[in-house]
Amino acid sequence: MTVVNLQAFAAGLPDAWRSRVLGQVGPARIKVLRMDSLAYEEELHDYNEALLVLEGEMALTVRGEPVHVRAGELYLVEAGTPHAVARGSHGTLVIVDV
Repeated sequence: MTVVNLQAFAAGLPDAWRSRVLGQVGPARIKVLRMDSLAYEEELHDYNEALLVLEGEMALTVRGEPVHVRAGELYLVEAGTPHAVARGSHGTLVIVDV
């Protein structure tokens, strides 16, 4: 694999909130997506999910509680934890599924 500019890659994605898998390291999938200001409905997974905001900010709701993640910050959502993204989130998000 070559060097990937994650922000440029995310900006070139056709749809916001649709992640693209960049690669895999062991069992971990590395994904990137472009956030827009629209909300993303609640979901939960059977795997852990690390959410790393590269630029912008993400307003999460985790088990009904607000969590604000800024550029350069990472939030770990443990498997089975309901979480949603509130309106106003924007920027580039890297997701690592484990």
